Amino acid sequence: MELSTDVLPETEDPMSIEITDRTPVDRADEILTDEALAFVASLHTRFAARRDELLGKRVEQQQAVAAAGGLDFDPTTRDVREGDWTVAPVPPALADRRVEMTGPASPAKMAINALNSGAKVWLADMEDASSPTWHNVVDSVLNLRDAARGTLAFTSPEGKTYALRTDAPLATVVMRPRGWHLDEEHVTIDGRPAVGALVDFGLHVFHVAQQLIANGEGPYYYLPKMESYLEARLWAEVFAAAEEELGIEHGTIRATMLIETIPAAFQMEEFLYELRDYAAGLNAGRWDYLFSIIKYFRDAGDRFVLADRSKITMTAPLMRAYTELLVKTCHRRGAHAMGGMAAFIPSRKDEEVNRAAFEKVRSDKTREANDGFDGSWVAHPDLVPVCQEVFDGVLGAKPNQVDRLREEVQVTPEQLLDVPSAGAERTEAELNANLYVAIAYTAGWLSGNGAVAIHHLMEDAATAEISRSQVWQQIANGVVYTDTGNTATRELVTAALDAQKEKLRGEVGEEQFTRFYEPAAAIVADLVLSEEYADFLTVPAYRRVVAAGR
Repeated sequence: MELSTDVLPETEDPMSIEITDRTPVDRADEILTDEALAFVASLHTRFAARRDELLGKRVEQQQAVAAAGGLDFDPTTRDVREGDWTVAPVPPALADRRVEMTGPASPAKMAINALNSGAKVWLADMEDASSPTWHNVVDSVLNLRDAARGTLAFTSPEGKTYALRTDAPLATVVMRPRGWHLDEEHVTIDGRPAVGALVDFGLHVFHVAQQLIANGEGPYYYLPKMESYLEARLWAEVFAAAEEELGIEHGTIRATMLIETIPAAFQMEEFLYELRDYAAGLNAGRWDYLFSIIKYFRDAGDRFVLADRSKITMTAPLMRAYTELLVKTCHRRGAHAMGGMAAFIPSRKDEEVNRAAFEKVRSDKTREANDGFDGSWVAHPDLVPVCQEVFDGVLGAKPNQVDRLREEVQVTPEQLLDVPSAGAERTEAELNANLYVAIAYTAGWLSGNGAVAIHHLMEDAATAEISRSQVWQQIANGVVYTDTGNTATRELVTAALDAQKEKLRGEVGEEQFTRFYEPAAAIVADLVLSEEYADFLTVPAYRRVVAAGR
């Protein structure tokens, strides 16, 4: 269809937009309206070229960082870091974020359970915990619109009904769109795929903003995988354009940025500054952050070879430097500091597993609360009371501890890059575990499930990324495994891949194995055995999803 140029005052050229499938879910016509698509197209036309330019700068930056063998705080933005400024005051709906539930916004059952979980916030994930099938993209927006209206409900094939609770507050929704690097192949604008982040954000804000404002909340977002403050600036420009187009007061949109790449750790102040009218806080992750260290320093030698990921805790010196700097930076600028994920899934059968895991979660959340974080993430409703109890003990009746400035914290570039401080244990046992998880998760992703339960943990794409990246890094650096004395070679890893494939074959049905696990293993093999490091697992995986007509 041809869209009116009324939405594009900057150009007189008409836009052409094509949708591969108008009915990926029931009621999709309520989301894929001409007006909503015109809005998405206007954002794409205004900002896609800048997105492309910034993705190109990522490549240049990575090459420069690897050549230099290090990173430093940017001298050209010193005035920002030393300036006297704060972000906009937090809106009341986001003042208390002591427990945040995470999970996909599709299917509706999971969305309802998250909203009903008792958490203060639900990170409604259209990124790492969601496989971006066209069904999932449209269904997520539909569920979030129904949730804003209070009408979200679901009846299972067995007749069990799920509805939004009325006896207690629902979690405040903060939606996470895809990162800048992913396209949306089901939406073509002027002959090219739309920017996935703009499709997710555009459809969501168009359909829910006014309703959320009427509810006393607003359109709130988590922004993932940025590698430069210029990418944060682009989001600020997108927000401003969306608010103007939709007739929303400037600064109504709020965003929390994930500091989950190593260059972002050196630009926390700049990220907040660029989005200062919109910023609600920063979040500290683990797997994506470590994955980014491998990505950025893949050509910088064995000084950056990580220990087994299971051995790298948030108490490792380089992780302590990162998280303490984040808390200090956020509170200095009036923003929330949000802690990492507790991915444990309680067992209905093994109380000993639960006891050990709950102790670990409690210890981790206690560290975060005592360090000054204002809240933290959990992946299962049963963990909400555990996290809440810990933060209640520190916050009391206060909604947050933004007033705790942590002025004693002093972090150097050397501390942020002190990879050896995380340990030197690299085992063949963990190699096999990484390959198992990477294949199992990717198979789930290909089937349309981005939140995959593996060994009592709710895994998302970040786990698969760090898992396959560690294997590639070990081969590239000829790591000698501390438990066997064997050297990481392509031949050894190929044999390990075959063994893990056969292990998974025995755990799933043959039809599932052939349809999803075999192609998943092929994707993982291509990534870990290649001479060249691929920046994202989800890019080739998405190509296969699209080719399968999903």
